[in-house]
Amino acid sequence: MSFLKTLFWIVLSAVVVLFSLNNWLPVTVNLWGGLQADVKMPILLLFFFLVGFVPTIAYYRTKAWRISRRLEAAERELADERGLKRFREPERAEHKAAKSSELELDTPADGAPPPGAEPREAPQ
Repeated sequence: MSFLKTLFWIVLSAVVVLFSLNNWLPVTVNLWGGLQADVKMPILLLFFFLVGFVPTIAYYRTKAWRISRRLEAAERELADERGLKRFREPERAEHKAAKSSELELDTPADGAPPPGAEPREAPQ
């Protein structure tokens, strides 16, 4: 599949290069106030392609980013509700208590399996 994707992009690039070489002609663009600009046609087409493409891709990227943030928040909330995070409350590190106020985080509570471990059956 990767080969076909690479082949597609090579063919598309060749078509764009051939189009650009065959149409490398100056085009007069009438601007405001009688101002005129002579621009090569492939450059003009690239400019207007980017004018449409960049805002669209920015919109969809921000939309996807917002959706992924909402999904991560929902997954965290679901994990908390299911009780998958069995960590005890943070406590002050005893050996550093005099020097700083750092906390020991993410240490499993006694009897809780480490994250990712298979659950054990309770002894009977």
